[in-house]
Amino acid sequence: MNGTVKTNCRFCGYQCGLTARVEDGRVVAVEPDPAQYPGDASIQRGCHRWRLVPEFLDHPERINHPLKRVGERGGGKWERITWDQALDEIAGKLAALKDRFGPETLASCIGGPHAVFWPLHRFMTLFGSPNNVGIGQICWNPGTLINSVTYGWTIDNELDPHVTKCAILWGVNQAESDNSLLWHRIMAFGRTGKPLVVIDPRRTRTAERATHWLAVRPGTDAVLAMGFINVIITERLYNRAFVEAWCHGFDQLAAQAAPYTPQYVETVTGIRAEVVAEVARLYAGNTPSSLFSGRGVDQIGRNSVPAHHAFASLRAITGNLDAKGASHLTEMPDFVPEVDLELSEQFPESLRAKQLGDLKLQSYRTYERIRQLTLKHGKRLPMRYLTSAQPNLVWRAMLTGEPYPIRSLIVMATNPLLTQADSALLYEALKSLDLLVVLELFQTPTSMLADYVLPSAGALERPLFETKAGTANLIYGGAKAVEPYYERRSDFDFWSNLGRRLGQEAYWPWESFEASLEETLAPTGVGWDLFCQYGLYNLPEEYGKHERIDPRSGKPAGFATTTGKVELYNELLAGIGGDPLPSPKPFEQPGRDFPLQLITGARYQPFYASSFRQFDSLRALHPEPWAEVSSATAARLGLEDGCRVWVETERGKASFMLKISPMCDNVVSVEYGWWYPEMQASEPTLGGLWLSNANVLTSADYDASDPLIGTATYNGIPCRVLEI
Repeated sequence: MNGTVKTNCRFCGYQCGLTARVEDGRVVAVEPDPAQYPGDASIQRGCHRWRLVPEFLDHPERINHPLKRVGERGGGKWERITWDQALDEIAGKLAALKDRFGPETLASCIGGPHAVFWPLHRFMTLFGSPNNVGIGQICWNPGTLINSVTYGWTIDNELDPHVTKCAILWGVNQAESDNSLLWHRIMAFGRTGKPLVVIDPRRTRTAERATHWLAVRPGTDAVLAMGFINVIITERLYNRAFVEAWCHGFDQLAAQAAPYTPQYVETVTGIRAEVVAEVARLYAGNTPSSLFSGRGVDQIGRNSVPAHHAFASLRAITGNLDAKGASHLTEMPDFVPEVDLELSEQFPESLRAKQLGDLKLQSYRTYERIRQLTLKHGKRLPMRYLTSAQPNLVWRAMLTGEPYPIRSLIVMATNPLLTQADSALLYEALKSLDLLVVLELFQTPTSMLADYVLPSAGALERPLFETKAGTANLIYGGAKAVEPYYERRSDFDFWSNLGRRLGQEAYWPWESFEASLEETLAPTGVGWDLFCQYGLYNLPEEYGKHERIDPRSGKPAGFATTTGKVELYNELLAGIGGDPLPSPKPFEQPGRDFPLQLITGARYQPFYASSFRQFDSLRALHPEPWAEVSSATAARLGLEDGCRVWVETERGKASFMLKISPMCDNVVSVEYGWWYPEMQASEPTLGGLWLSNANVLTSADYDASDPLIGTATYNGIPCRVLEI
């Protein structure tokens, strides 16, 4: 194969368009493709990663062949085997474990959006296990579920510098986590001089662009949001027409918000009362206004759901819902949706009942209640990811066998020893397994403990088909540039071939991943080859869809909720034993032994989560992990910028380089995802797993987590800092 190919980068969740130059089946150069997302090559020029594609494809540390463990788990000794041997042996061991313990003995673990979820979920459905683990509890699920039960479906927020008049960025730092189209829109919006509010304990690069930076204390976001609601209602700044016609429970919301005066909010959040009032007025008085939130909110445990509940109410009472420049309710796909590809609706009740724990919202039981509502508008959310297991319960079932034994795990596109809470507990759980299979690009601390490590096709070696998990009528992606190097295979190939060995032949009819994508696209009338020419399938957005006349009833369509309105007082949540109104929860306070508050989710370019630390050119840009504190906190502790410190919680301690930054006093922010691939790839080092890993410091204990979704506390943890 020679020539140029339109393809996509896979080095973050945005997966921007590239043109690859191919010679003799090898990628020799890549360039941004302005005809594909993000539609402007200059946007990609600020990214360091895509340039590394040729090096990435043939990096000396890439996994190129199936490997089988030899000797003790974690001993670093491997035997090269064939794919057929690997699949035959894995299938045989899974069948034996299933016969002994039942299908629930298998768990799966998946990571970010640069992977394809549905083949894994399809396999798990057919195998009969409810135990898929993701990162949904701390990324995406809280907002998706709360918006869906409040509005009848989920939303996308908008930021158009020409239309949007005010923007709030809450717990997000697109300068580091995005660095793509949205970040450039934020910069463009900042140049307009319109109100740009960033709410974050740290003065991030995103906050530097803001007209207003609110350095909220960790974990108090829900209280601040209720303060905004208080001001908007008290000062009658809400959209009266929309509230009267389309909101259910406004009076109850007003009563709930009444105690959250700006003066009270100041005592909890650290934000001055006059600033609370000013920002509330800006948001309500400059419509259309947009409110983005991110993992900084998704990671605050029992206060994550109340915060999202308050955000949903803020949009509604100000009329910033399904309004151009603010947000829009997305549409159900007109291609085959994720929920059908998963085969989730075929998953029998007897197996759903084996879901671990008793989460009120993120459960099969409540999914069915939500489904009955969304079907009013012909919509169905993806099931598997929105019912994924609370991770702590899975790890404990591995260790204790309660309520049943989980003896096997397949890990794909994630490094859970770095990315899941409580690394020490998870380490013990992985060591206890009868079977651990990891699909990977490079050896990681997780794969170092595996029984089988299988080489995944990565960027440019497999097609891209990103659909927002079937929650929007949108696809972007395109063709692979080359066939996978060496013996690498796509995730789809693994799941389909493993499934065929376990009696699932009838459910994997496609000869290739591309054939499955052709069938997925078929209802649109767009073929795979045509899609690859453009790399994008979407339709123009429509707004105010609740006012469309339903031809069956002759009445406005309204919202797919119990009342047909936006449910400020949420009838579904009330019916499952949750709080029907936003209700901030108490949070753990620092004490004598651990006098500071810890934030664990900070990210910095050029890395992405725990990835890319094998690349010398990227490590040179950011060689050490940081623990950031304010200058006042550093002075009180007697610490200087650049010194090496231990950050310690009740769970453990990890080492970082101290960086003095503008941020909340008495708060420590540590980087997420750090390990050292250059260190020994076996026990006891495991690539430096224990040195600077933020999740050595965290816990996801089920009993302390949010009872609706299972969100654990990653931000606002009591801690201390000591110089090494």
